[in-house]
Amino acid sequence: MKEEPRHIAMKDIRDWVSTKLWYEVPVSISVIDPEFRVVDANPLFAKNYGDWQGRHCYEVYKGLSQRCEHCAATKTFADGLIRQREEHGAIRDGKQTHYLVHMVPLIGKNGQIRYIVEMSTDITDVKLLEQEKLEAERLAAVGQTVAGLAHGVKNLLMGIDGGMYMLESGIEKSDPERLVSGWGMLKEDMARMTSFVKEFLEFAKGRTPEVQLVDPNKPAEEVFTLFRGTAILKGITLRANLEEDLELAAMDQEGIHACLTNLVSNAMDACDVSDKPNRHVVISTSEQDGELVYEVADDGVGIDYDIRKKIFSNFFSTKATGKGTGLGLLTTRKIVQEHGGRVSFDSTEGAGSVFRMQFPRDRLPKPNGEVTG
Repeated sequence: MKEEPRHIAMKDIRDWVSTKLWYEVPVSISVIDPEFRVVDANPLFAKNYGDWQGRHCYEVYKGLSQRCEHCAATKTFADGLIRQREEHGAIRDGKQTHYLVHMVPLIGKNGQIRYIVEMSTDITDVKLLEQEKLEAERLAAVGQTVAGLAHGVKNLLMGIDGGMYMLESGIEKSDPERLVSGWGMLKEDMARMTSFVKEFLEFAKGRTPEVQLVDPNKPAEEVFTLFRGTAILKGITLRANLEEDLELAAMDQEGIHACLTNLVSNAMDACDVSDKPNRHVVISTSEQDGELVYEVADDGVGIDYDIRKKIFSNFFSTKATGKGTGLGLLTTRKIVQEHGGRVSFDSTEGAGSVFRMQFPRDRLPKPNGEVTG
């Protein structure tokens, strides 16, 4: 039995290229002269662009009456370089098309460029995919913006719930102090809501942190007050262990407030899904070796190893579907880094977590308006 040859002879390959490639290659090929007239073309070019005999390339490709303003073929005729560029035009049925064209000069024996071979590949589908990708990215950006707004509003609504609890319990118990306290919490939270929305709009335009010399304990105290009522509703003990007499620090108070709000909200959620009878969240401040340290500790469900690896990823949330945006910790890390700090955490599944923000004083930003020499 005669064995078939394992390799095609090079002569057969050359014969196929010279006799059939022109007709079978899935690329529109044309040959143009120095007057930009098409002098030859393969069948696919004729199929796509119609009658070409004696016509200029700009007529065939784009339906123009004069040479393209930035004609690449002109440059290739001048310098003999191979070129590649994206173009757009219309095929014979009038459909707009995008194509990638390679221009190869055919140089005669005297060194004169007699013709240019243009090989055009239709990339219309690729361009449509690119447009769809850009639209998807735009929608993702819109989604991220909306998610960020929703996350911030959710945190503030938790504070409002706490204020409502204080009001209702004050009415039930005829307790004027609770009424005054609850009303004050509601007024403060509504003002913060208004401020948040305004600042969010400013952030969309590129918000500059409002860095001022502030008491480092002030944002921690505000967040403690914000969540106190909610903690009572959930049966969670919320405590604040704040180191006294901390020196003023150059910080964006609202930014630090937002960070602590995210961390406390997450800690309370972790406690809320725990089946422990006694659950605690502790906010603490301290200064250690020239570093301001904020900590939010809880004894909730903790975080398992796989989740710990992804916890700072965009849109990644440990909460149930529809309960979290995945932006809180990402936003917290961004604000901390803007202050020259770092955020870290320790967590044991089933035992709880500690999230820590550390700010070296010598890396804090300069207060707004301060001029450095």
